[in-house]
Amino acid sequence: MHKIFIGNKEISKDSPVFIIAELSANHGGKIEIAKETIKAAAQTGADAIKLQTYTPDTITLDCDNEYFQIKQDTLWDGQTLYNLYKEAYMPWEWQAELKEYAESLGLICFSSPFDKSAVDFLESIHVPAYKIASFEITDIPLIEYVASKSKPIIISTGIAEKSDIQEAIQACHKMKNHDIILLKCTSAYPAPLEESNLLTIPNLAKEFDVLAGFSDHTLGIIAPVTAVALGAKIIEKHFILDREVGGPDASFSLDVEQFTQMVQAIRDTEKMLGKVTYELTNKSKQSREFSRSLFIAEDVQEGDALDATNVRSVRPAFGMHPREFSNVLGKSFKKAYKKGTPLSWDLIK
Repeated sequence: MHKIFIGNKEISKDSPVFIIAELSANHGGKIEIAKETIKAAAQTGADAIKLQTYTPDTITLDCDNEYFQIKQDTLWDGQTLYNLYKEAYMPWEWQAELKEYAESLGLICFSSPFDKSAVDFLESIHVPAYKIASFEITDIPLIEYVASKSKPIIISTGIAEKSDIQEAIQACHKMKNHDIILLKCTSAYPAPLEESNLLTIPNLAKEFDVLAGFSDHTLGIIAPVTAVALGAKIIEKHFILDREVGGPDASFSLDVEQFTQMVQAIRDTEKMLGKVTYELTNKSKQSREFSRSLFIAEDVQEGDALDATNVRSVRPAFGMHPREFSNVLGKSFKKAYKKGTPLSWDLIK
């Protein structure tokens, strides 16, 4: 059975869902806002806060020709990739401080690296795990380098075909790293509910023999809660202190109230899922008293024959089992009995 530890948290088939608040670009360019966001994430009940570690120059080129213009009917159309990432990136000089602050609040802190220099930096601050973003799943050299650090790897599959997922897993295995978690993801911002295809989550786990989860870009909390019901062991969702902070990801991020509601809904869902069992709870055992059984349905005299008029299957369950009904018909009563007497074999001759 797969069992992966990120920090002090176990992620396995039987563990609580690991909930990640994705800080992403939701820092308004100020470390104070980033810290307040981390503090708020801890208060929502999240398990982890995730950063992103890149600069505009490590993720794209400072170029404005047609290849680098965003024009796919997204929130960010009209910008160049370089300018988008220049607005969104988190300064690396903040990240050690933010990690230490998060850990002081009981949160696990790790990041998505986007090139080898980011991996080297994150190693220097001792992150406990790595996240491969959806758009980096085809960067096999990066995945191999991350995998070589022998830490758990969470891989989003948002733009991946099945062959891409297989190749990414093989890259991890090549580095002798088998601590892999795949996240179902729809790389649209925001993602339409009808494109979530959450039934893929249990299939990912089965098909690739890994733990599976969900990185969500839909609006609201229905999709992640449903994902948990389908077996997701990680939920990742963008988190923002207040949408007035602004930024590229603000519109599809959950605020404090919404994220808190999501965490509570996930924990409630876990309680409801429980385990596979046919044992009755104490409450169910008590309720069983109100099931059916055989009762004397009218006053009877000694020697009267038992028939469908004077014996009936009714609630509650203090008489004979209803399966005995055909076996007692035609027999006779030993004595006179009052209506409402539970039927038992010692009343019958």
